[in-house]
Parts: sequence; structure tokens; C-alpha cells
Amino acid sequence: MNGEPACACQSSQTNLPKAAMANSDAWMSIPQGREPDYDSMVYVPAGTFKMGAEDHEVRESDGEGPIREVKLDAFYVDKTTVTNAQFEAFVAETGYVTEAERFGWSFVFVALLPKSKVRKLKAQTVSGLEWWYAIEGAYWRKPSGPGSNIKKIMDHPVVQVSWNDARAYCQWAGKRLPWEAEWECAARGGRETTIYPWGDDLEPGGKHAMNVWQGNFPVENTKADGFLATAPAQHYRANGFGLYNVTGNVWEWCMDYWSATPHQYGTENPHGPSSGEQRVVRGGSFLCHKSYCNRYRCSARTANSPDSASSNFSFRTFADPS
Repeated sequence: MNGEPACACQSSQTNLPKAAMANSDAWMSIPQGREPDYDSMVYVPAGTFKMGAEDHEVRESDGEGPIREVKLDAFYVDKTTVTNAQFEAFVAETGYVTEAERFGWSFVFVALLPKSKVRKLKAQTVSGLEWWYAIEGAYWRKPSGPGSNIKKIMDHPVVQVSWNDARAYCQWAGKRLPWEAEWECAARGGRETTIYPWGDDLEPGGKHAMNVWQGNFPVENTKADGFLATAPAQHYRANGFGLYNVTGNVWEWCMDYWSATPHQYGTENPHGPSSGEQRVVRGGSFLCHKSYCNRYRCSARTANSPDSASSNFSFRTFADPS
């Protein structure tokens, strides 16, 4: 994907079937009858910011540059990604069934699986990305497949959700997914051209500021930052806007269709191309590492198919002023 090692798998990269009942437009059946809870969100006023990057870590094939001034209307943004508790409330009220549940399987990172299961499932790995396993029975409530659960991580980001699942939640919550320009503006938290939301130092003051892979990817994670998988959605220090974990932890779905040249779509409320096969994701995840996928930066971007889900994909909701 995008000429670089993929940070997650697409549902088309396995021979496992997609259930016939899977419907990418299922989100449209969710009624939208509520007002966003603006009091729990952060208001970002209309204005301009510098989008993109041109530093030594930029991936040209990802279309991170050039740096350009982008003008945005005002918007609201959640302080955290949607948690397991929040997604559970959505499912309880609507009866929504995620795409991973309809397909009957989803992607799980190898380090999150029992070694006994890994030995039995080698045939279900993805060629070139052998650390991803297609696990039958994996979905948001059992994120690593049968035997796993979310009872002790209700305050962590919900994972194993596709773009279509995220859109369904937004429909229910009276909110929406962000356009990627909005996402980057929010992630920067008022800073301009820095690599990370807090500056240019990966570990400011020698302290971990986000949840990314520590050690030798993909065989050893020392958990020096405290986590093997996801961290709580409200963890580490918030950025200048009061937002948590905008880099690292989990990838966050955006509205835009993917383009390797996003700067061609204007600098005033840009929305990217009008069609495509993949949707943009931003922020990196707990699996990102400098030797493999250092996309845990404000400007970094990649994409995935809207029906794909995995151990490190989640979302954050945005809203327009009423």
C-alpha cells in the first residue's frame, strides 16, 4: 500500500470469505436523532494552520508535503477516541452488527495471540505481513478472537472497527468523522510544523509521550512505554487543544478518500477526491516503529479499505457547530 510496508491489512489480503450479509451501507440504517454533546468536546475556531511536512522523516509516496497554509471552518472534536464503553452503549441501543462480525473474522497482531494458536494458524497469515493473522471470531468485543474480552479495558479505544462501522456510530451520535485537514489541525493542537503534537523530540525529557512499539519489531516489545497493545483512551499528556493520544495508540479513520497528492485539492476546507477505493487513516498506532512504520507523526498519513478492521484501528468523532 502506497509503496511502503502496510501499517495494517486490507480485507482483500486473505482468502477467508466475506459474508454475503455484509453491507457497507449498513450505517445508513442507523437513525440520527440526537444532538452532539458539545460540552464534552473541544471547540476549534475557524482559522488557518500549516498542514504537511518537509522534514527528513517524510514519506514522499504518502503525500505528506508540501507544507501549505490551509483554511478551515470551526469544528468540534472529541478529547479521546471512542472507547469500548461508548461503543457498547451504541450497540446496546441500536443492535448494530459490525462488519467483522458479519464476515466472521478480523485481523489480529501476532503478539496478541497465544503461542499455541500461532503455531496452528500459519496458513492464515498475510504474505509479506506475517505478523497479521486472520482470526475467526475476532471483533470489537473479542478483539483478539475467542477467549479475549474487553471487561478490563472499557476505557481503551474500541478496535476491530471498519470505516463503515465508525460511520454508523457517528450517525447514531449525531456527529461525523473528520476530514483529514481537520484531523491534522486538531492533532497539532495549535503548534505549527512540529513533528509531534508536543514538539520535535520523540521522548521529551526522556519520558514516553505516546504508545508505540518499543524494542525489535515485530518479535519483541519491551513495553517500555507501559503497553503491549492499546493504552487507555485518555492517557499521557494532552496536546495544546486538550486532546489525548492523537499520535500512537490507534489509527483514526477520516472521511477523505485516499490520494497521494492531497495538496491538489485546495487549501480551503479541502475534502480530497470525490471517489476512491480507500479511506484515509491518521495518527499511527501502538504497532508503529521507526524501523517499520514511523507514521506516528502529525503529518503522517496512509489508508485502508473501508470494510477492513484490525487490532489497531479506531476513530474519534467530530461535529459542526450547531
